[in-house]
Amino acid sequence: MSHPSLIAVDWGTTGFRLWVLDSCGNTLASIDGPFGMSNLEPSDFGRVLEESLNELGIGQDVPAIICGMAGAAQGWCEAPYLLAPTRLDELGAGAIRVSNTSREVCILPGVKQQSPANVMRGEETQIAGLIHLVPDFHGIVCLPGTHTKWVRVADGAIIEFETCMTGEQFAFLSKASVLSHSMPDDGWSDCAFQAAIRLVADDPAAVPRRLFAIRADMLVAKQTSAQARATLSGLLIGQEFMAVRQYWLDQTVTLIGVSALCELYLTALDIMGASGRVVEVSEITLRGLTAAYQHQQDGIGV
Repeated sequence: MSHPSLIAVDWGTTGFRLWVLDSCGNTLASIDGPFGMSNLEPSDFGRVLEESLNELGIGQDVPAIICGMAGAAQGWCEAPYLLAPTRLDELGAGAIRVSNTSREVCILPGVKQQSPANVMRGEETQIAGLIHLVPDFHGIVCLPGTHTKWVRVADGAIIEFETCMTGEQFAFLSKASVLSHSMPDDGWSDCAFQAAIRLVADDPAAVPRRLFAIRADMLVAKQTSAQARATLSGLLIGQEFMAVRQYWLDQTVTLIGVSALCELYLTALDIMGASGRVVEVSEITLRGLTAAYQHQQDGIGV
């Protein structure tokens, strides 16, 4: 087994994933769990990190680089935002060192936008990974998730971005609203999803009145739970697309995220008359973390 050289961590709101890398960037081991910021107190982060590394048998001499919500004000140690437009090779220089740890632990900054006000943590590192793989990338990146980001990238920098709370809206409406009674299981209907996207493309103002109709269709028209769930997803994603039309119109959008969710966005792009491609999220995240660590070390050596 190669000697561990770096620990890379993507620490999110609900979970985290950790990789142990050798000096060539090869993954020696990985671990993940439901230990996101929302489940932890600031004093818990160090314990979770070390317990995970002890489970993998990793010594205290291996440094760690972390992106995501560990750097939020409510996280482990706040890493101040960089201000967009910002070059992505500045992430390493903006990293902060966590104090009172026996291991060297650094957390990367997020990115903020003054007007309209917006912030991201974690997504910037994934975009940095994309730039590392495609240095001349110029275009639109979409990162579907709880808070989907639409980002304009040029010259190795984040120029501007928008955030849509589509994933959080779907979670609330499907689990906590009256619509939850119409989708008790996790079934799915591609036809219902596509029909909902087309409906919103033709009439964006229809979304508010069509949401309650999901419940009515279950009671009156015998709609299935699978159709209800897919219709809700289609209405919300379609609404998002119409709100950020300037980002995808006449563009080829690069999608970074969970495969199943990216496939829905690809379908929506196709229906809207645009195109997209998906890149693998774990590899991109690792590339971003290791590139930022290298930039940080280069800066220290100057």
